[in-house]
Amino acid sequence: MELENTAALVTGGASGLGEATVRALAARGARVVVVDLNEASGRAVAESVNGVYVQCDVTNTEQVIDALGSATALAPLWSVVNCAGIAWAQRTIGKDGEYASAHDLEVYRKIIEVNLIGTFNVCRLGATAMSHNSPDDDGSRGAIVNTASVAAQDGQIGQVAYSSSKGGIVGLTLPLARDLAAIGVRANCILPGLIDTPIYGFAPESEEFKARLGLGVLFPKRLGFAAEYASLVVELLTNSYMNAECVRLDAGIRMPPK
Repeated sequence: MELENTAALVTGGASGLGEATVRALAARGARVVVVDLNEASGRAVAESVNGVYVQCDVTNTEQVIDALGSATALAPLWSVVNCAGIAWAQRTIGKDGEYASAHDLEVYRKIIEVNLIGTFNVCRLGATAMSHNSPDDDGSRGAIVNTASVAAQDGQIGQVAYSSSKGGIVGLTLPLARDLAAIGVRANCILPGLIDTPIYGFAPESEEFKARLGLGVLFPKRLGFAAEYASLVVELLTNSYMNAECVRLDAGIRMPPK
């Protein structure tokens, strides 16, 4: 699948995995719409690649439709990449045995709402926009890449909400691809491991912490680079025979319980 002279929409595009993806797609000739709630960073990233920034909550249908309109105004929309997400850590029950100390149910709902429902919301609407494209020689009209996490399979203590949300993204991959085959849209999923993004911070102690994390990776013993994630995104978009797959990008790590 060709990227040049097409439009791409990247959620969570203002930083980390999303920003690296925006830059990789722009380097391949795509016009990119950066979707994020962080206006300052989102605009800066979009301007640096001659793209467009749209402030958007991925759970808000009207805002997503507006973002898709910004994309189709640039060029036919052939790529959607979902990187938007939030994290949380809390054990299922508290140490005191009180009901009030159990995992916050509203937080659990919020994690599912943003990570899983938000991802599906962008998928269903993005694919609808792609259905209007003229097909290429393969009958393709576009491709979607979603972001799960190795926590979907190796969830650690305290990750019950996060792992649930990411496991749901893994679980929707095959039926999503089967649904969208009718219009020639592929869907794949990446499960990143420990990737060096701004979530870890930039202070000297952050570098020490990241170095310790890297020791637990099989090989190479370091955190992954956001550019390595973006490279896989480009491959999953452009390789027209990649469909319905969930690919771990983790240098062989298998996460311990904690």
